[in-house]
Amino acid sequence: MTIKAAVMLGACSLALSGCGTAVTVLQNDEDAARGLRKQKTYCQSIPRIYSGLAYDFCVLNAPPDPTGVLVPLVLLDLALSGALDTVSLPYTIYRQGVDGNIRIYWRASRG
Repeated sequence: MTIKAAVMLGACSLALSGCGTAVTVLQNDEDAARGLRKQKTYCQSIPRIYSGLAYDFCVLNAPPDPTGVLVPLVLLDLALSGALDTVSLPYTIYRQGVDGNIRIYWRASRG
């Protein structure tokens, strides 16, 4: 494998691991919610339909990243997530009907 191919493979796997669609569709709800809570986003929940785009918008709605690296990556991921969200529509429509939104923050019930 050439160095160029190795770099491209690494970049693609890194992009997919941070892809909003991969996080919300391929991982369980708790892991997706944990990632958004870790970034201190203000989103309470995200819909399963176009969840990758919603995830990316929630990341953009979080407090600013001091390094300034996150915003360009999220903007790049918006296009990738939009395409992958469209491909996964049959599955996410079904899951939205069965499970509802992915909840990010749960409120403690008062009893």
